[in-house]
Amino acid sequence: MFFVWILLAFVVISIFRGVKSVPQGFEYTVQRFGRYTHTLSPGLGFIVPWVDAVGHRMNMMEQVLDVPSQDVITRDNAVVKVDGVVFFQVLDAAKAAYEVADLENAVLNLVMTNIRTVLGSMDLDESLSKRDDINSRLLAVVDHATHPWGVKVNRIEIKDIQPPRDLIDSMARQMKAEREKRANILEAEGFRAAAILKAEGEKQAAVLDAEGRREAAFRDAEARERLAEAEARATTMVSEAIAQGDVQAINYFVAQKYVEALKDFADSPNQKTLLLPMETTGVLGSLAGIVELTRASGSAAAATSSNEGTAARPRVPRVTTDPAPPASPQ
Repeated sequence: MFFVWILLAFVVISIFRGVKSVPQGFEYTVQRFGRYTHTLSPGLGFIVPWVDAVGHRMNMMEQVLDVPSQDVITRDNAVVKVDGVVFFQVLDAAKAAYEVADLENAVLNLVMTNIRTVLGSMDLDESLSKRDDINSRLLAVVDHATHPWGVKVNRIEIKDIQPPRDLIDSMARQMKAEREKRANILEAEGFRAAAILKAEGEKQAAVLDAEGRREAAFRDAEARERLAEAEARATTMVSEAIAQGDVQAINYFVAQKYVEALKDFADSPNQKTLLLPMETTGVLGSLAGIVELTRASGSAAAATSSNEGTAARPRVPRVTTDPAPPASPQ
């Protein structure tokens, strides 16, 4: 009876050792007398009890490793603290179990050494501004190195790159100086643009002023030309009147010049008092001659334009008033 109980216990223990339940996301390696034979997939698996045994329980899900902070010297001899994170997944349970000992530690150290290699080949400015390039280079190198281990490295991300405090202060001063430089450049460009626009405006104003003066000169010349023509015609008419024995034309010409001379003399800025050392009747006599000349010219024009059969209107007798000679100054 005792033997039966022992046999029953042995059978139960054998069944328990031969049946394995593998959870989802894991794979078990099976060893027979210490040698790898096959891998159990998720679900219910069977092995030979007392002969086969589970060697390694491998996590097949994507795993995350935190890369601790470490000091890295860049190419320009700047010391920075760098940390990161690694995402990897086991694809071959047998290789991950038997090709490398302590898989996580191996991946972690591989990433840390390659971080020093990649950042050591870059300047500080490049390491701070080219995170994507750093991540891409690290991923390519580490994934290639872990391929024989049956591991796929999906992502490597640099979390923080922290320069020393004094270097941060220097960078802040440099950034401030750069911004002030840009501000001064923009201000200088604004002043230059304003000066150019002002010069262009003055140039256009000068051109327009010159064109205005030229136009005014043309108009003044044309006016003087017409005035000269009028003077010439007036002189011709006076000469013809004198040739015909009409002395009133002389009175008109003399009176005009006389009045113009008085006007110019009165408009002189250096004269405050105007003295007339001549008789007023002389000027009035000249004006009377101008009136008679005007009447005679009007009567002649009316007689010429009358039609045939119309009797000529009687002419008003012309009264001649000789200008009195100017009185001699006392």
